[in-house]
Amino acid sequence: MTNVFNQLAKTYDTPQRQALAETILTEIRPDFAEASDKTLLDYGGGTGLLSLPLTSLVKEVELLDLSEEMSHLAQEKATIAGLENFTSFQGDLLGEQPALTPPDIVLMSLVLLHIPDTKEILTALYQQLNPGGQLILVDFDTNPLVSHPKVHSGFDQGQLQELLQAIGFTHIKSHTFHTADHLFMNQPASMFHLRATKPAMV
Repeated sequence: MTNVFNQLAKTYDTPQRQALAETILTEIRPDFAEASDKTLLDYGGGTGLLSLPLTSLVKEVELLDLSEEMSHLAQEKATIAGLENFTSFQGDLLGEQPALTPPDIVLMSLVLLHIPDTKEILTALYQQLNPGGQLILVDFDTNPLVSHPKVHSGFDQGQLQELLQAIGFTHIKSHTFHTADHLFMNQPASMFHLRATKPAMV
């Protein structure tokens, strides 16, 4: 996967991907209404299409991506824009990772479908989060039209909520917010927005 996304990096920000990012941003921006003192981890954040626009709403953003080229490009964009509260890293929570600031918010958008072991990565994100922290997850609903050996064919929101609850998350809510043709593997598809909380320490 790393090599594929390294090759895609320079041409990743297509008009279609930028438009989809804006659709997602419109949906998730309300989650950041009271986040001016919070740290955000954009996990699998690619070229920063989502987290770069969110820098004005939080105290600090760290982007972590498995692709070195993607993370470098995100940092270049931040530097050109003069964003001093944005840092991009290459790495993986399930493998070698840099020293990250424990986040108050984790954003993972259209990334979970690429990770084989859903429970393992969600558990790692739970452990990474500060107590009282929020997980914001955007991904595709289960789609019978999609079948690929390297990606999940979407997720059942109910099953995902049950898994997150078993891991320890609370206040789990999700809903479908966007449907379009050619959205997922060139098939009609829908996306959901899920929020979950890591309980605060008593």
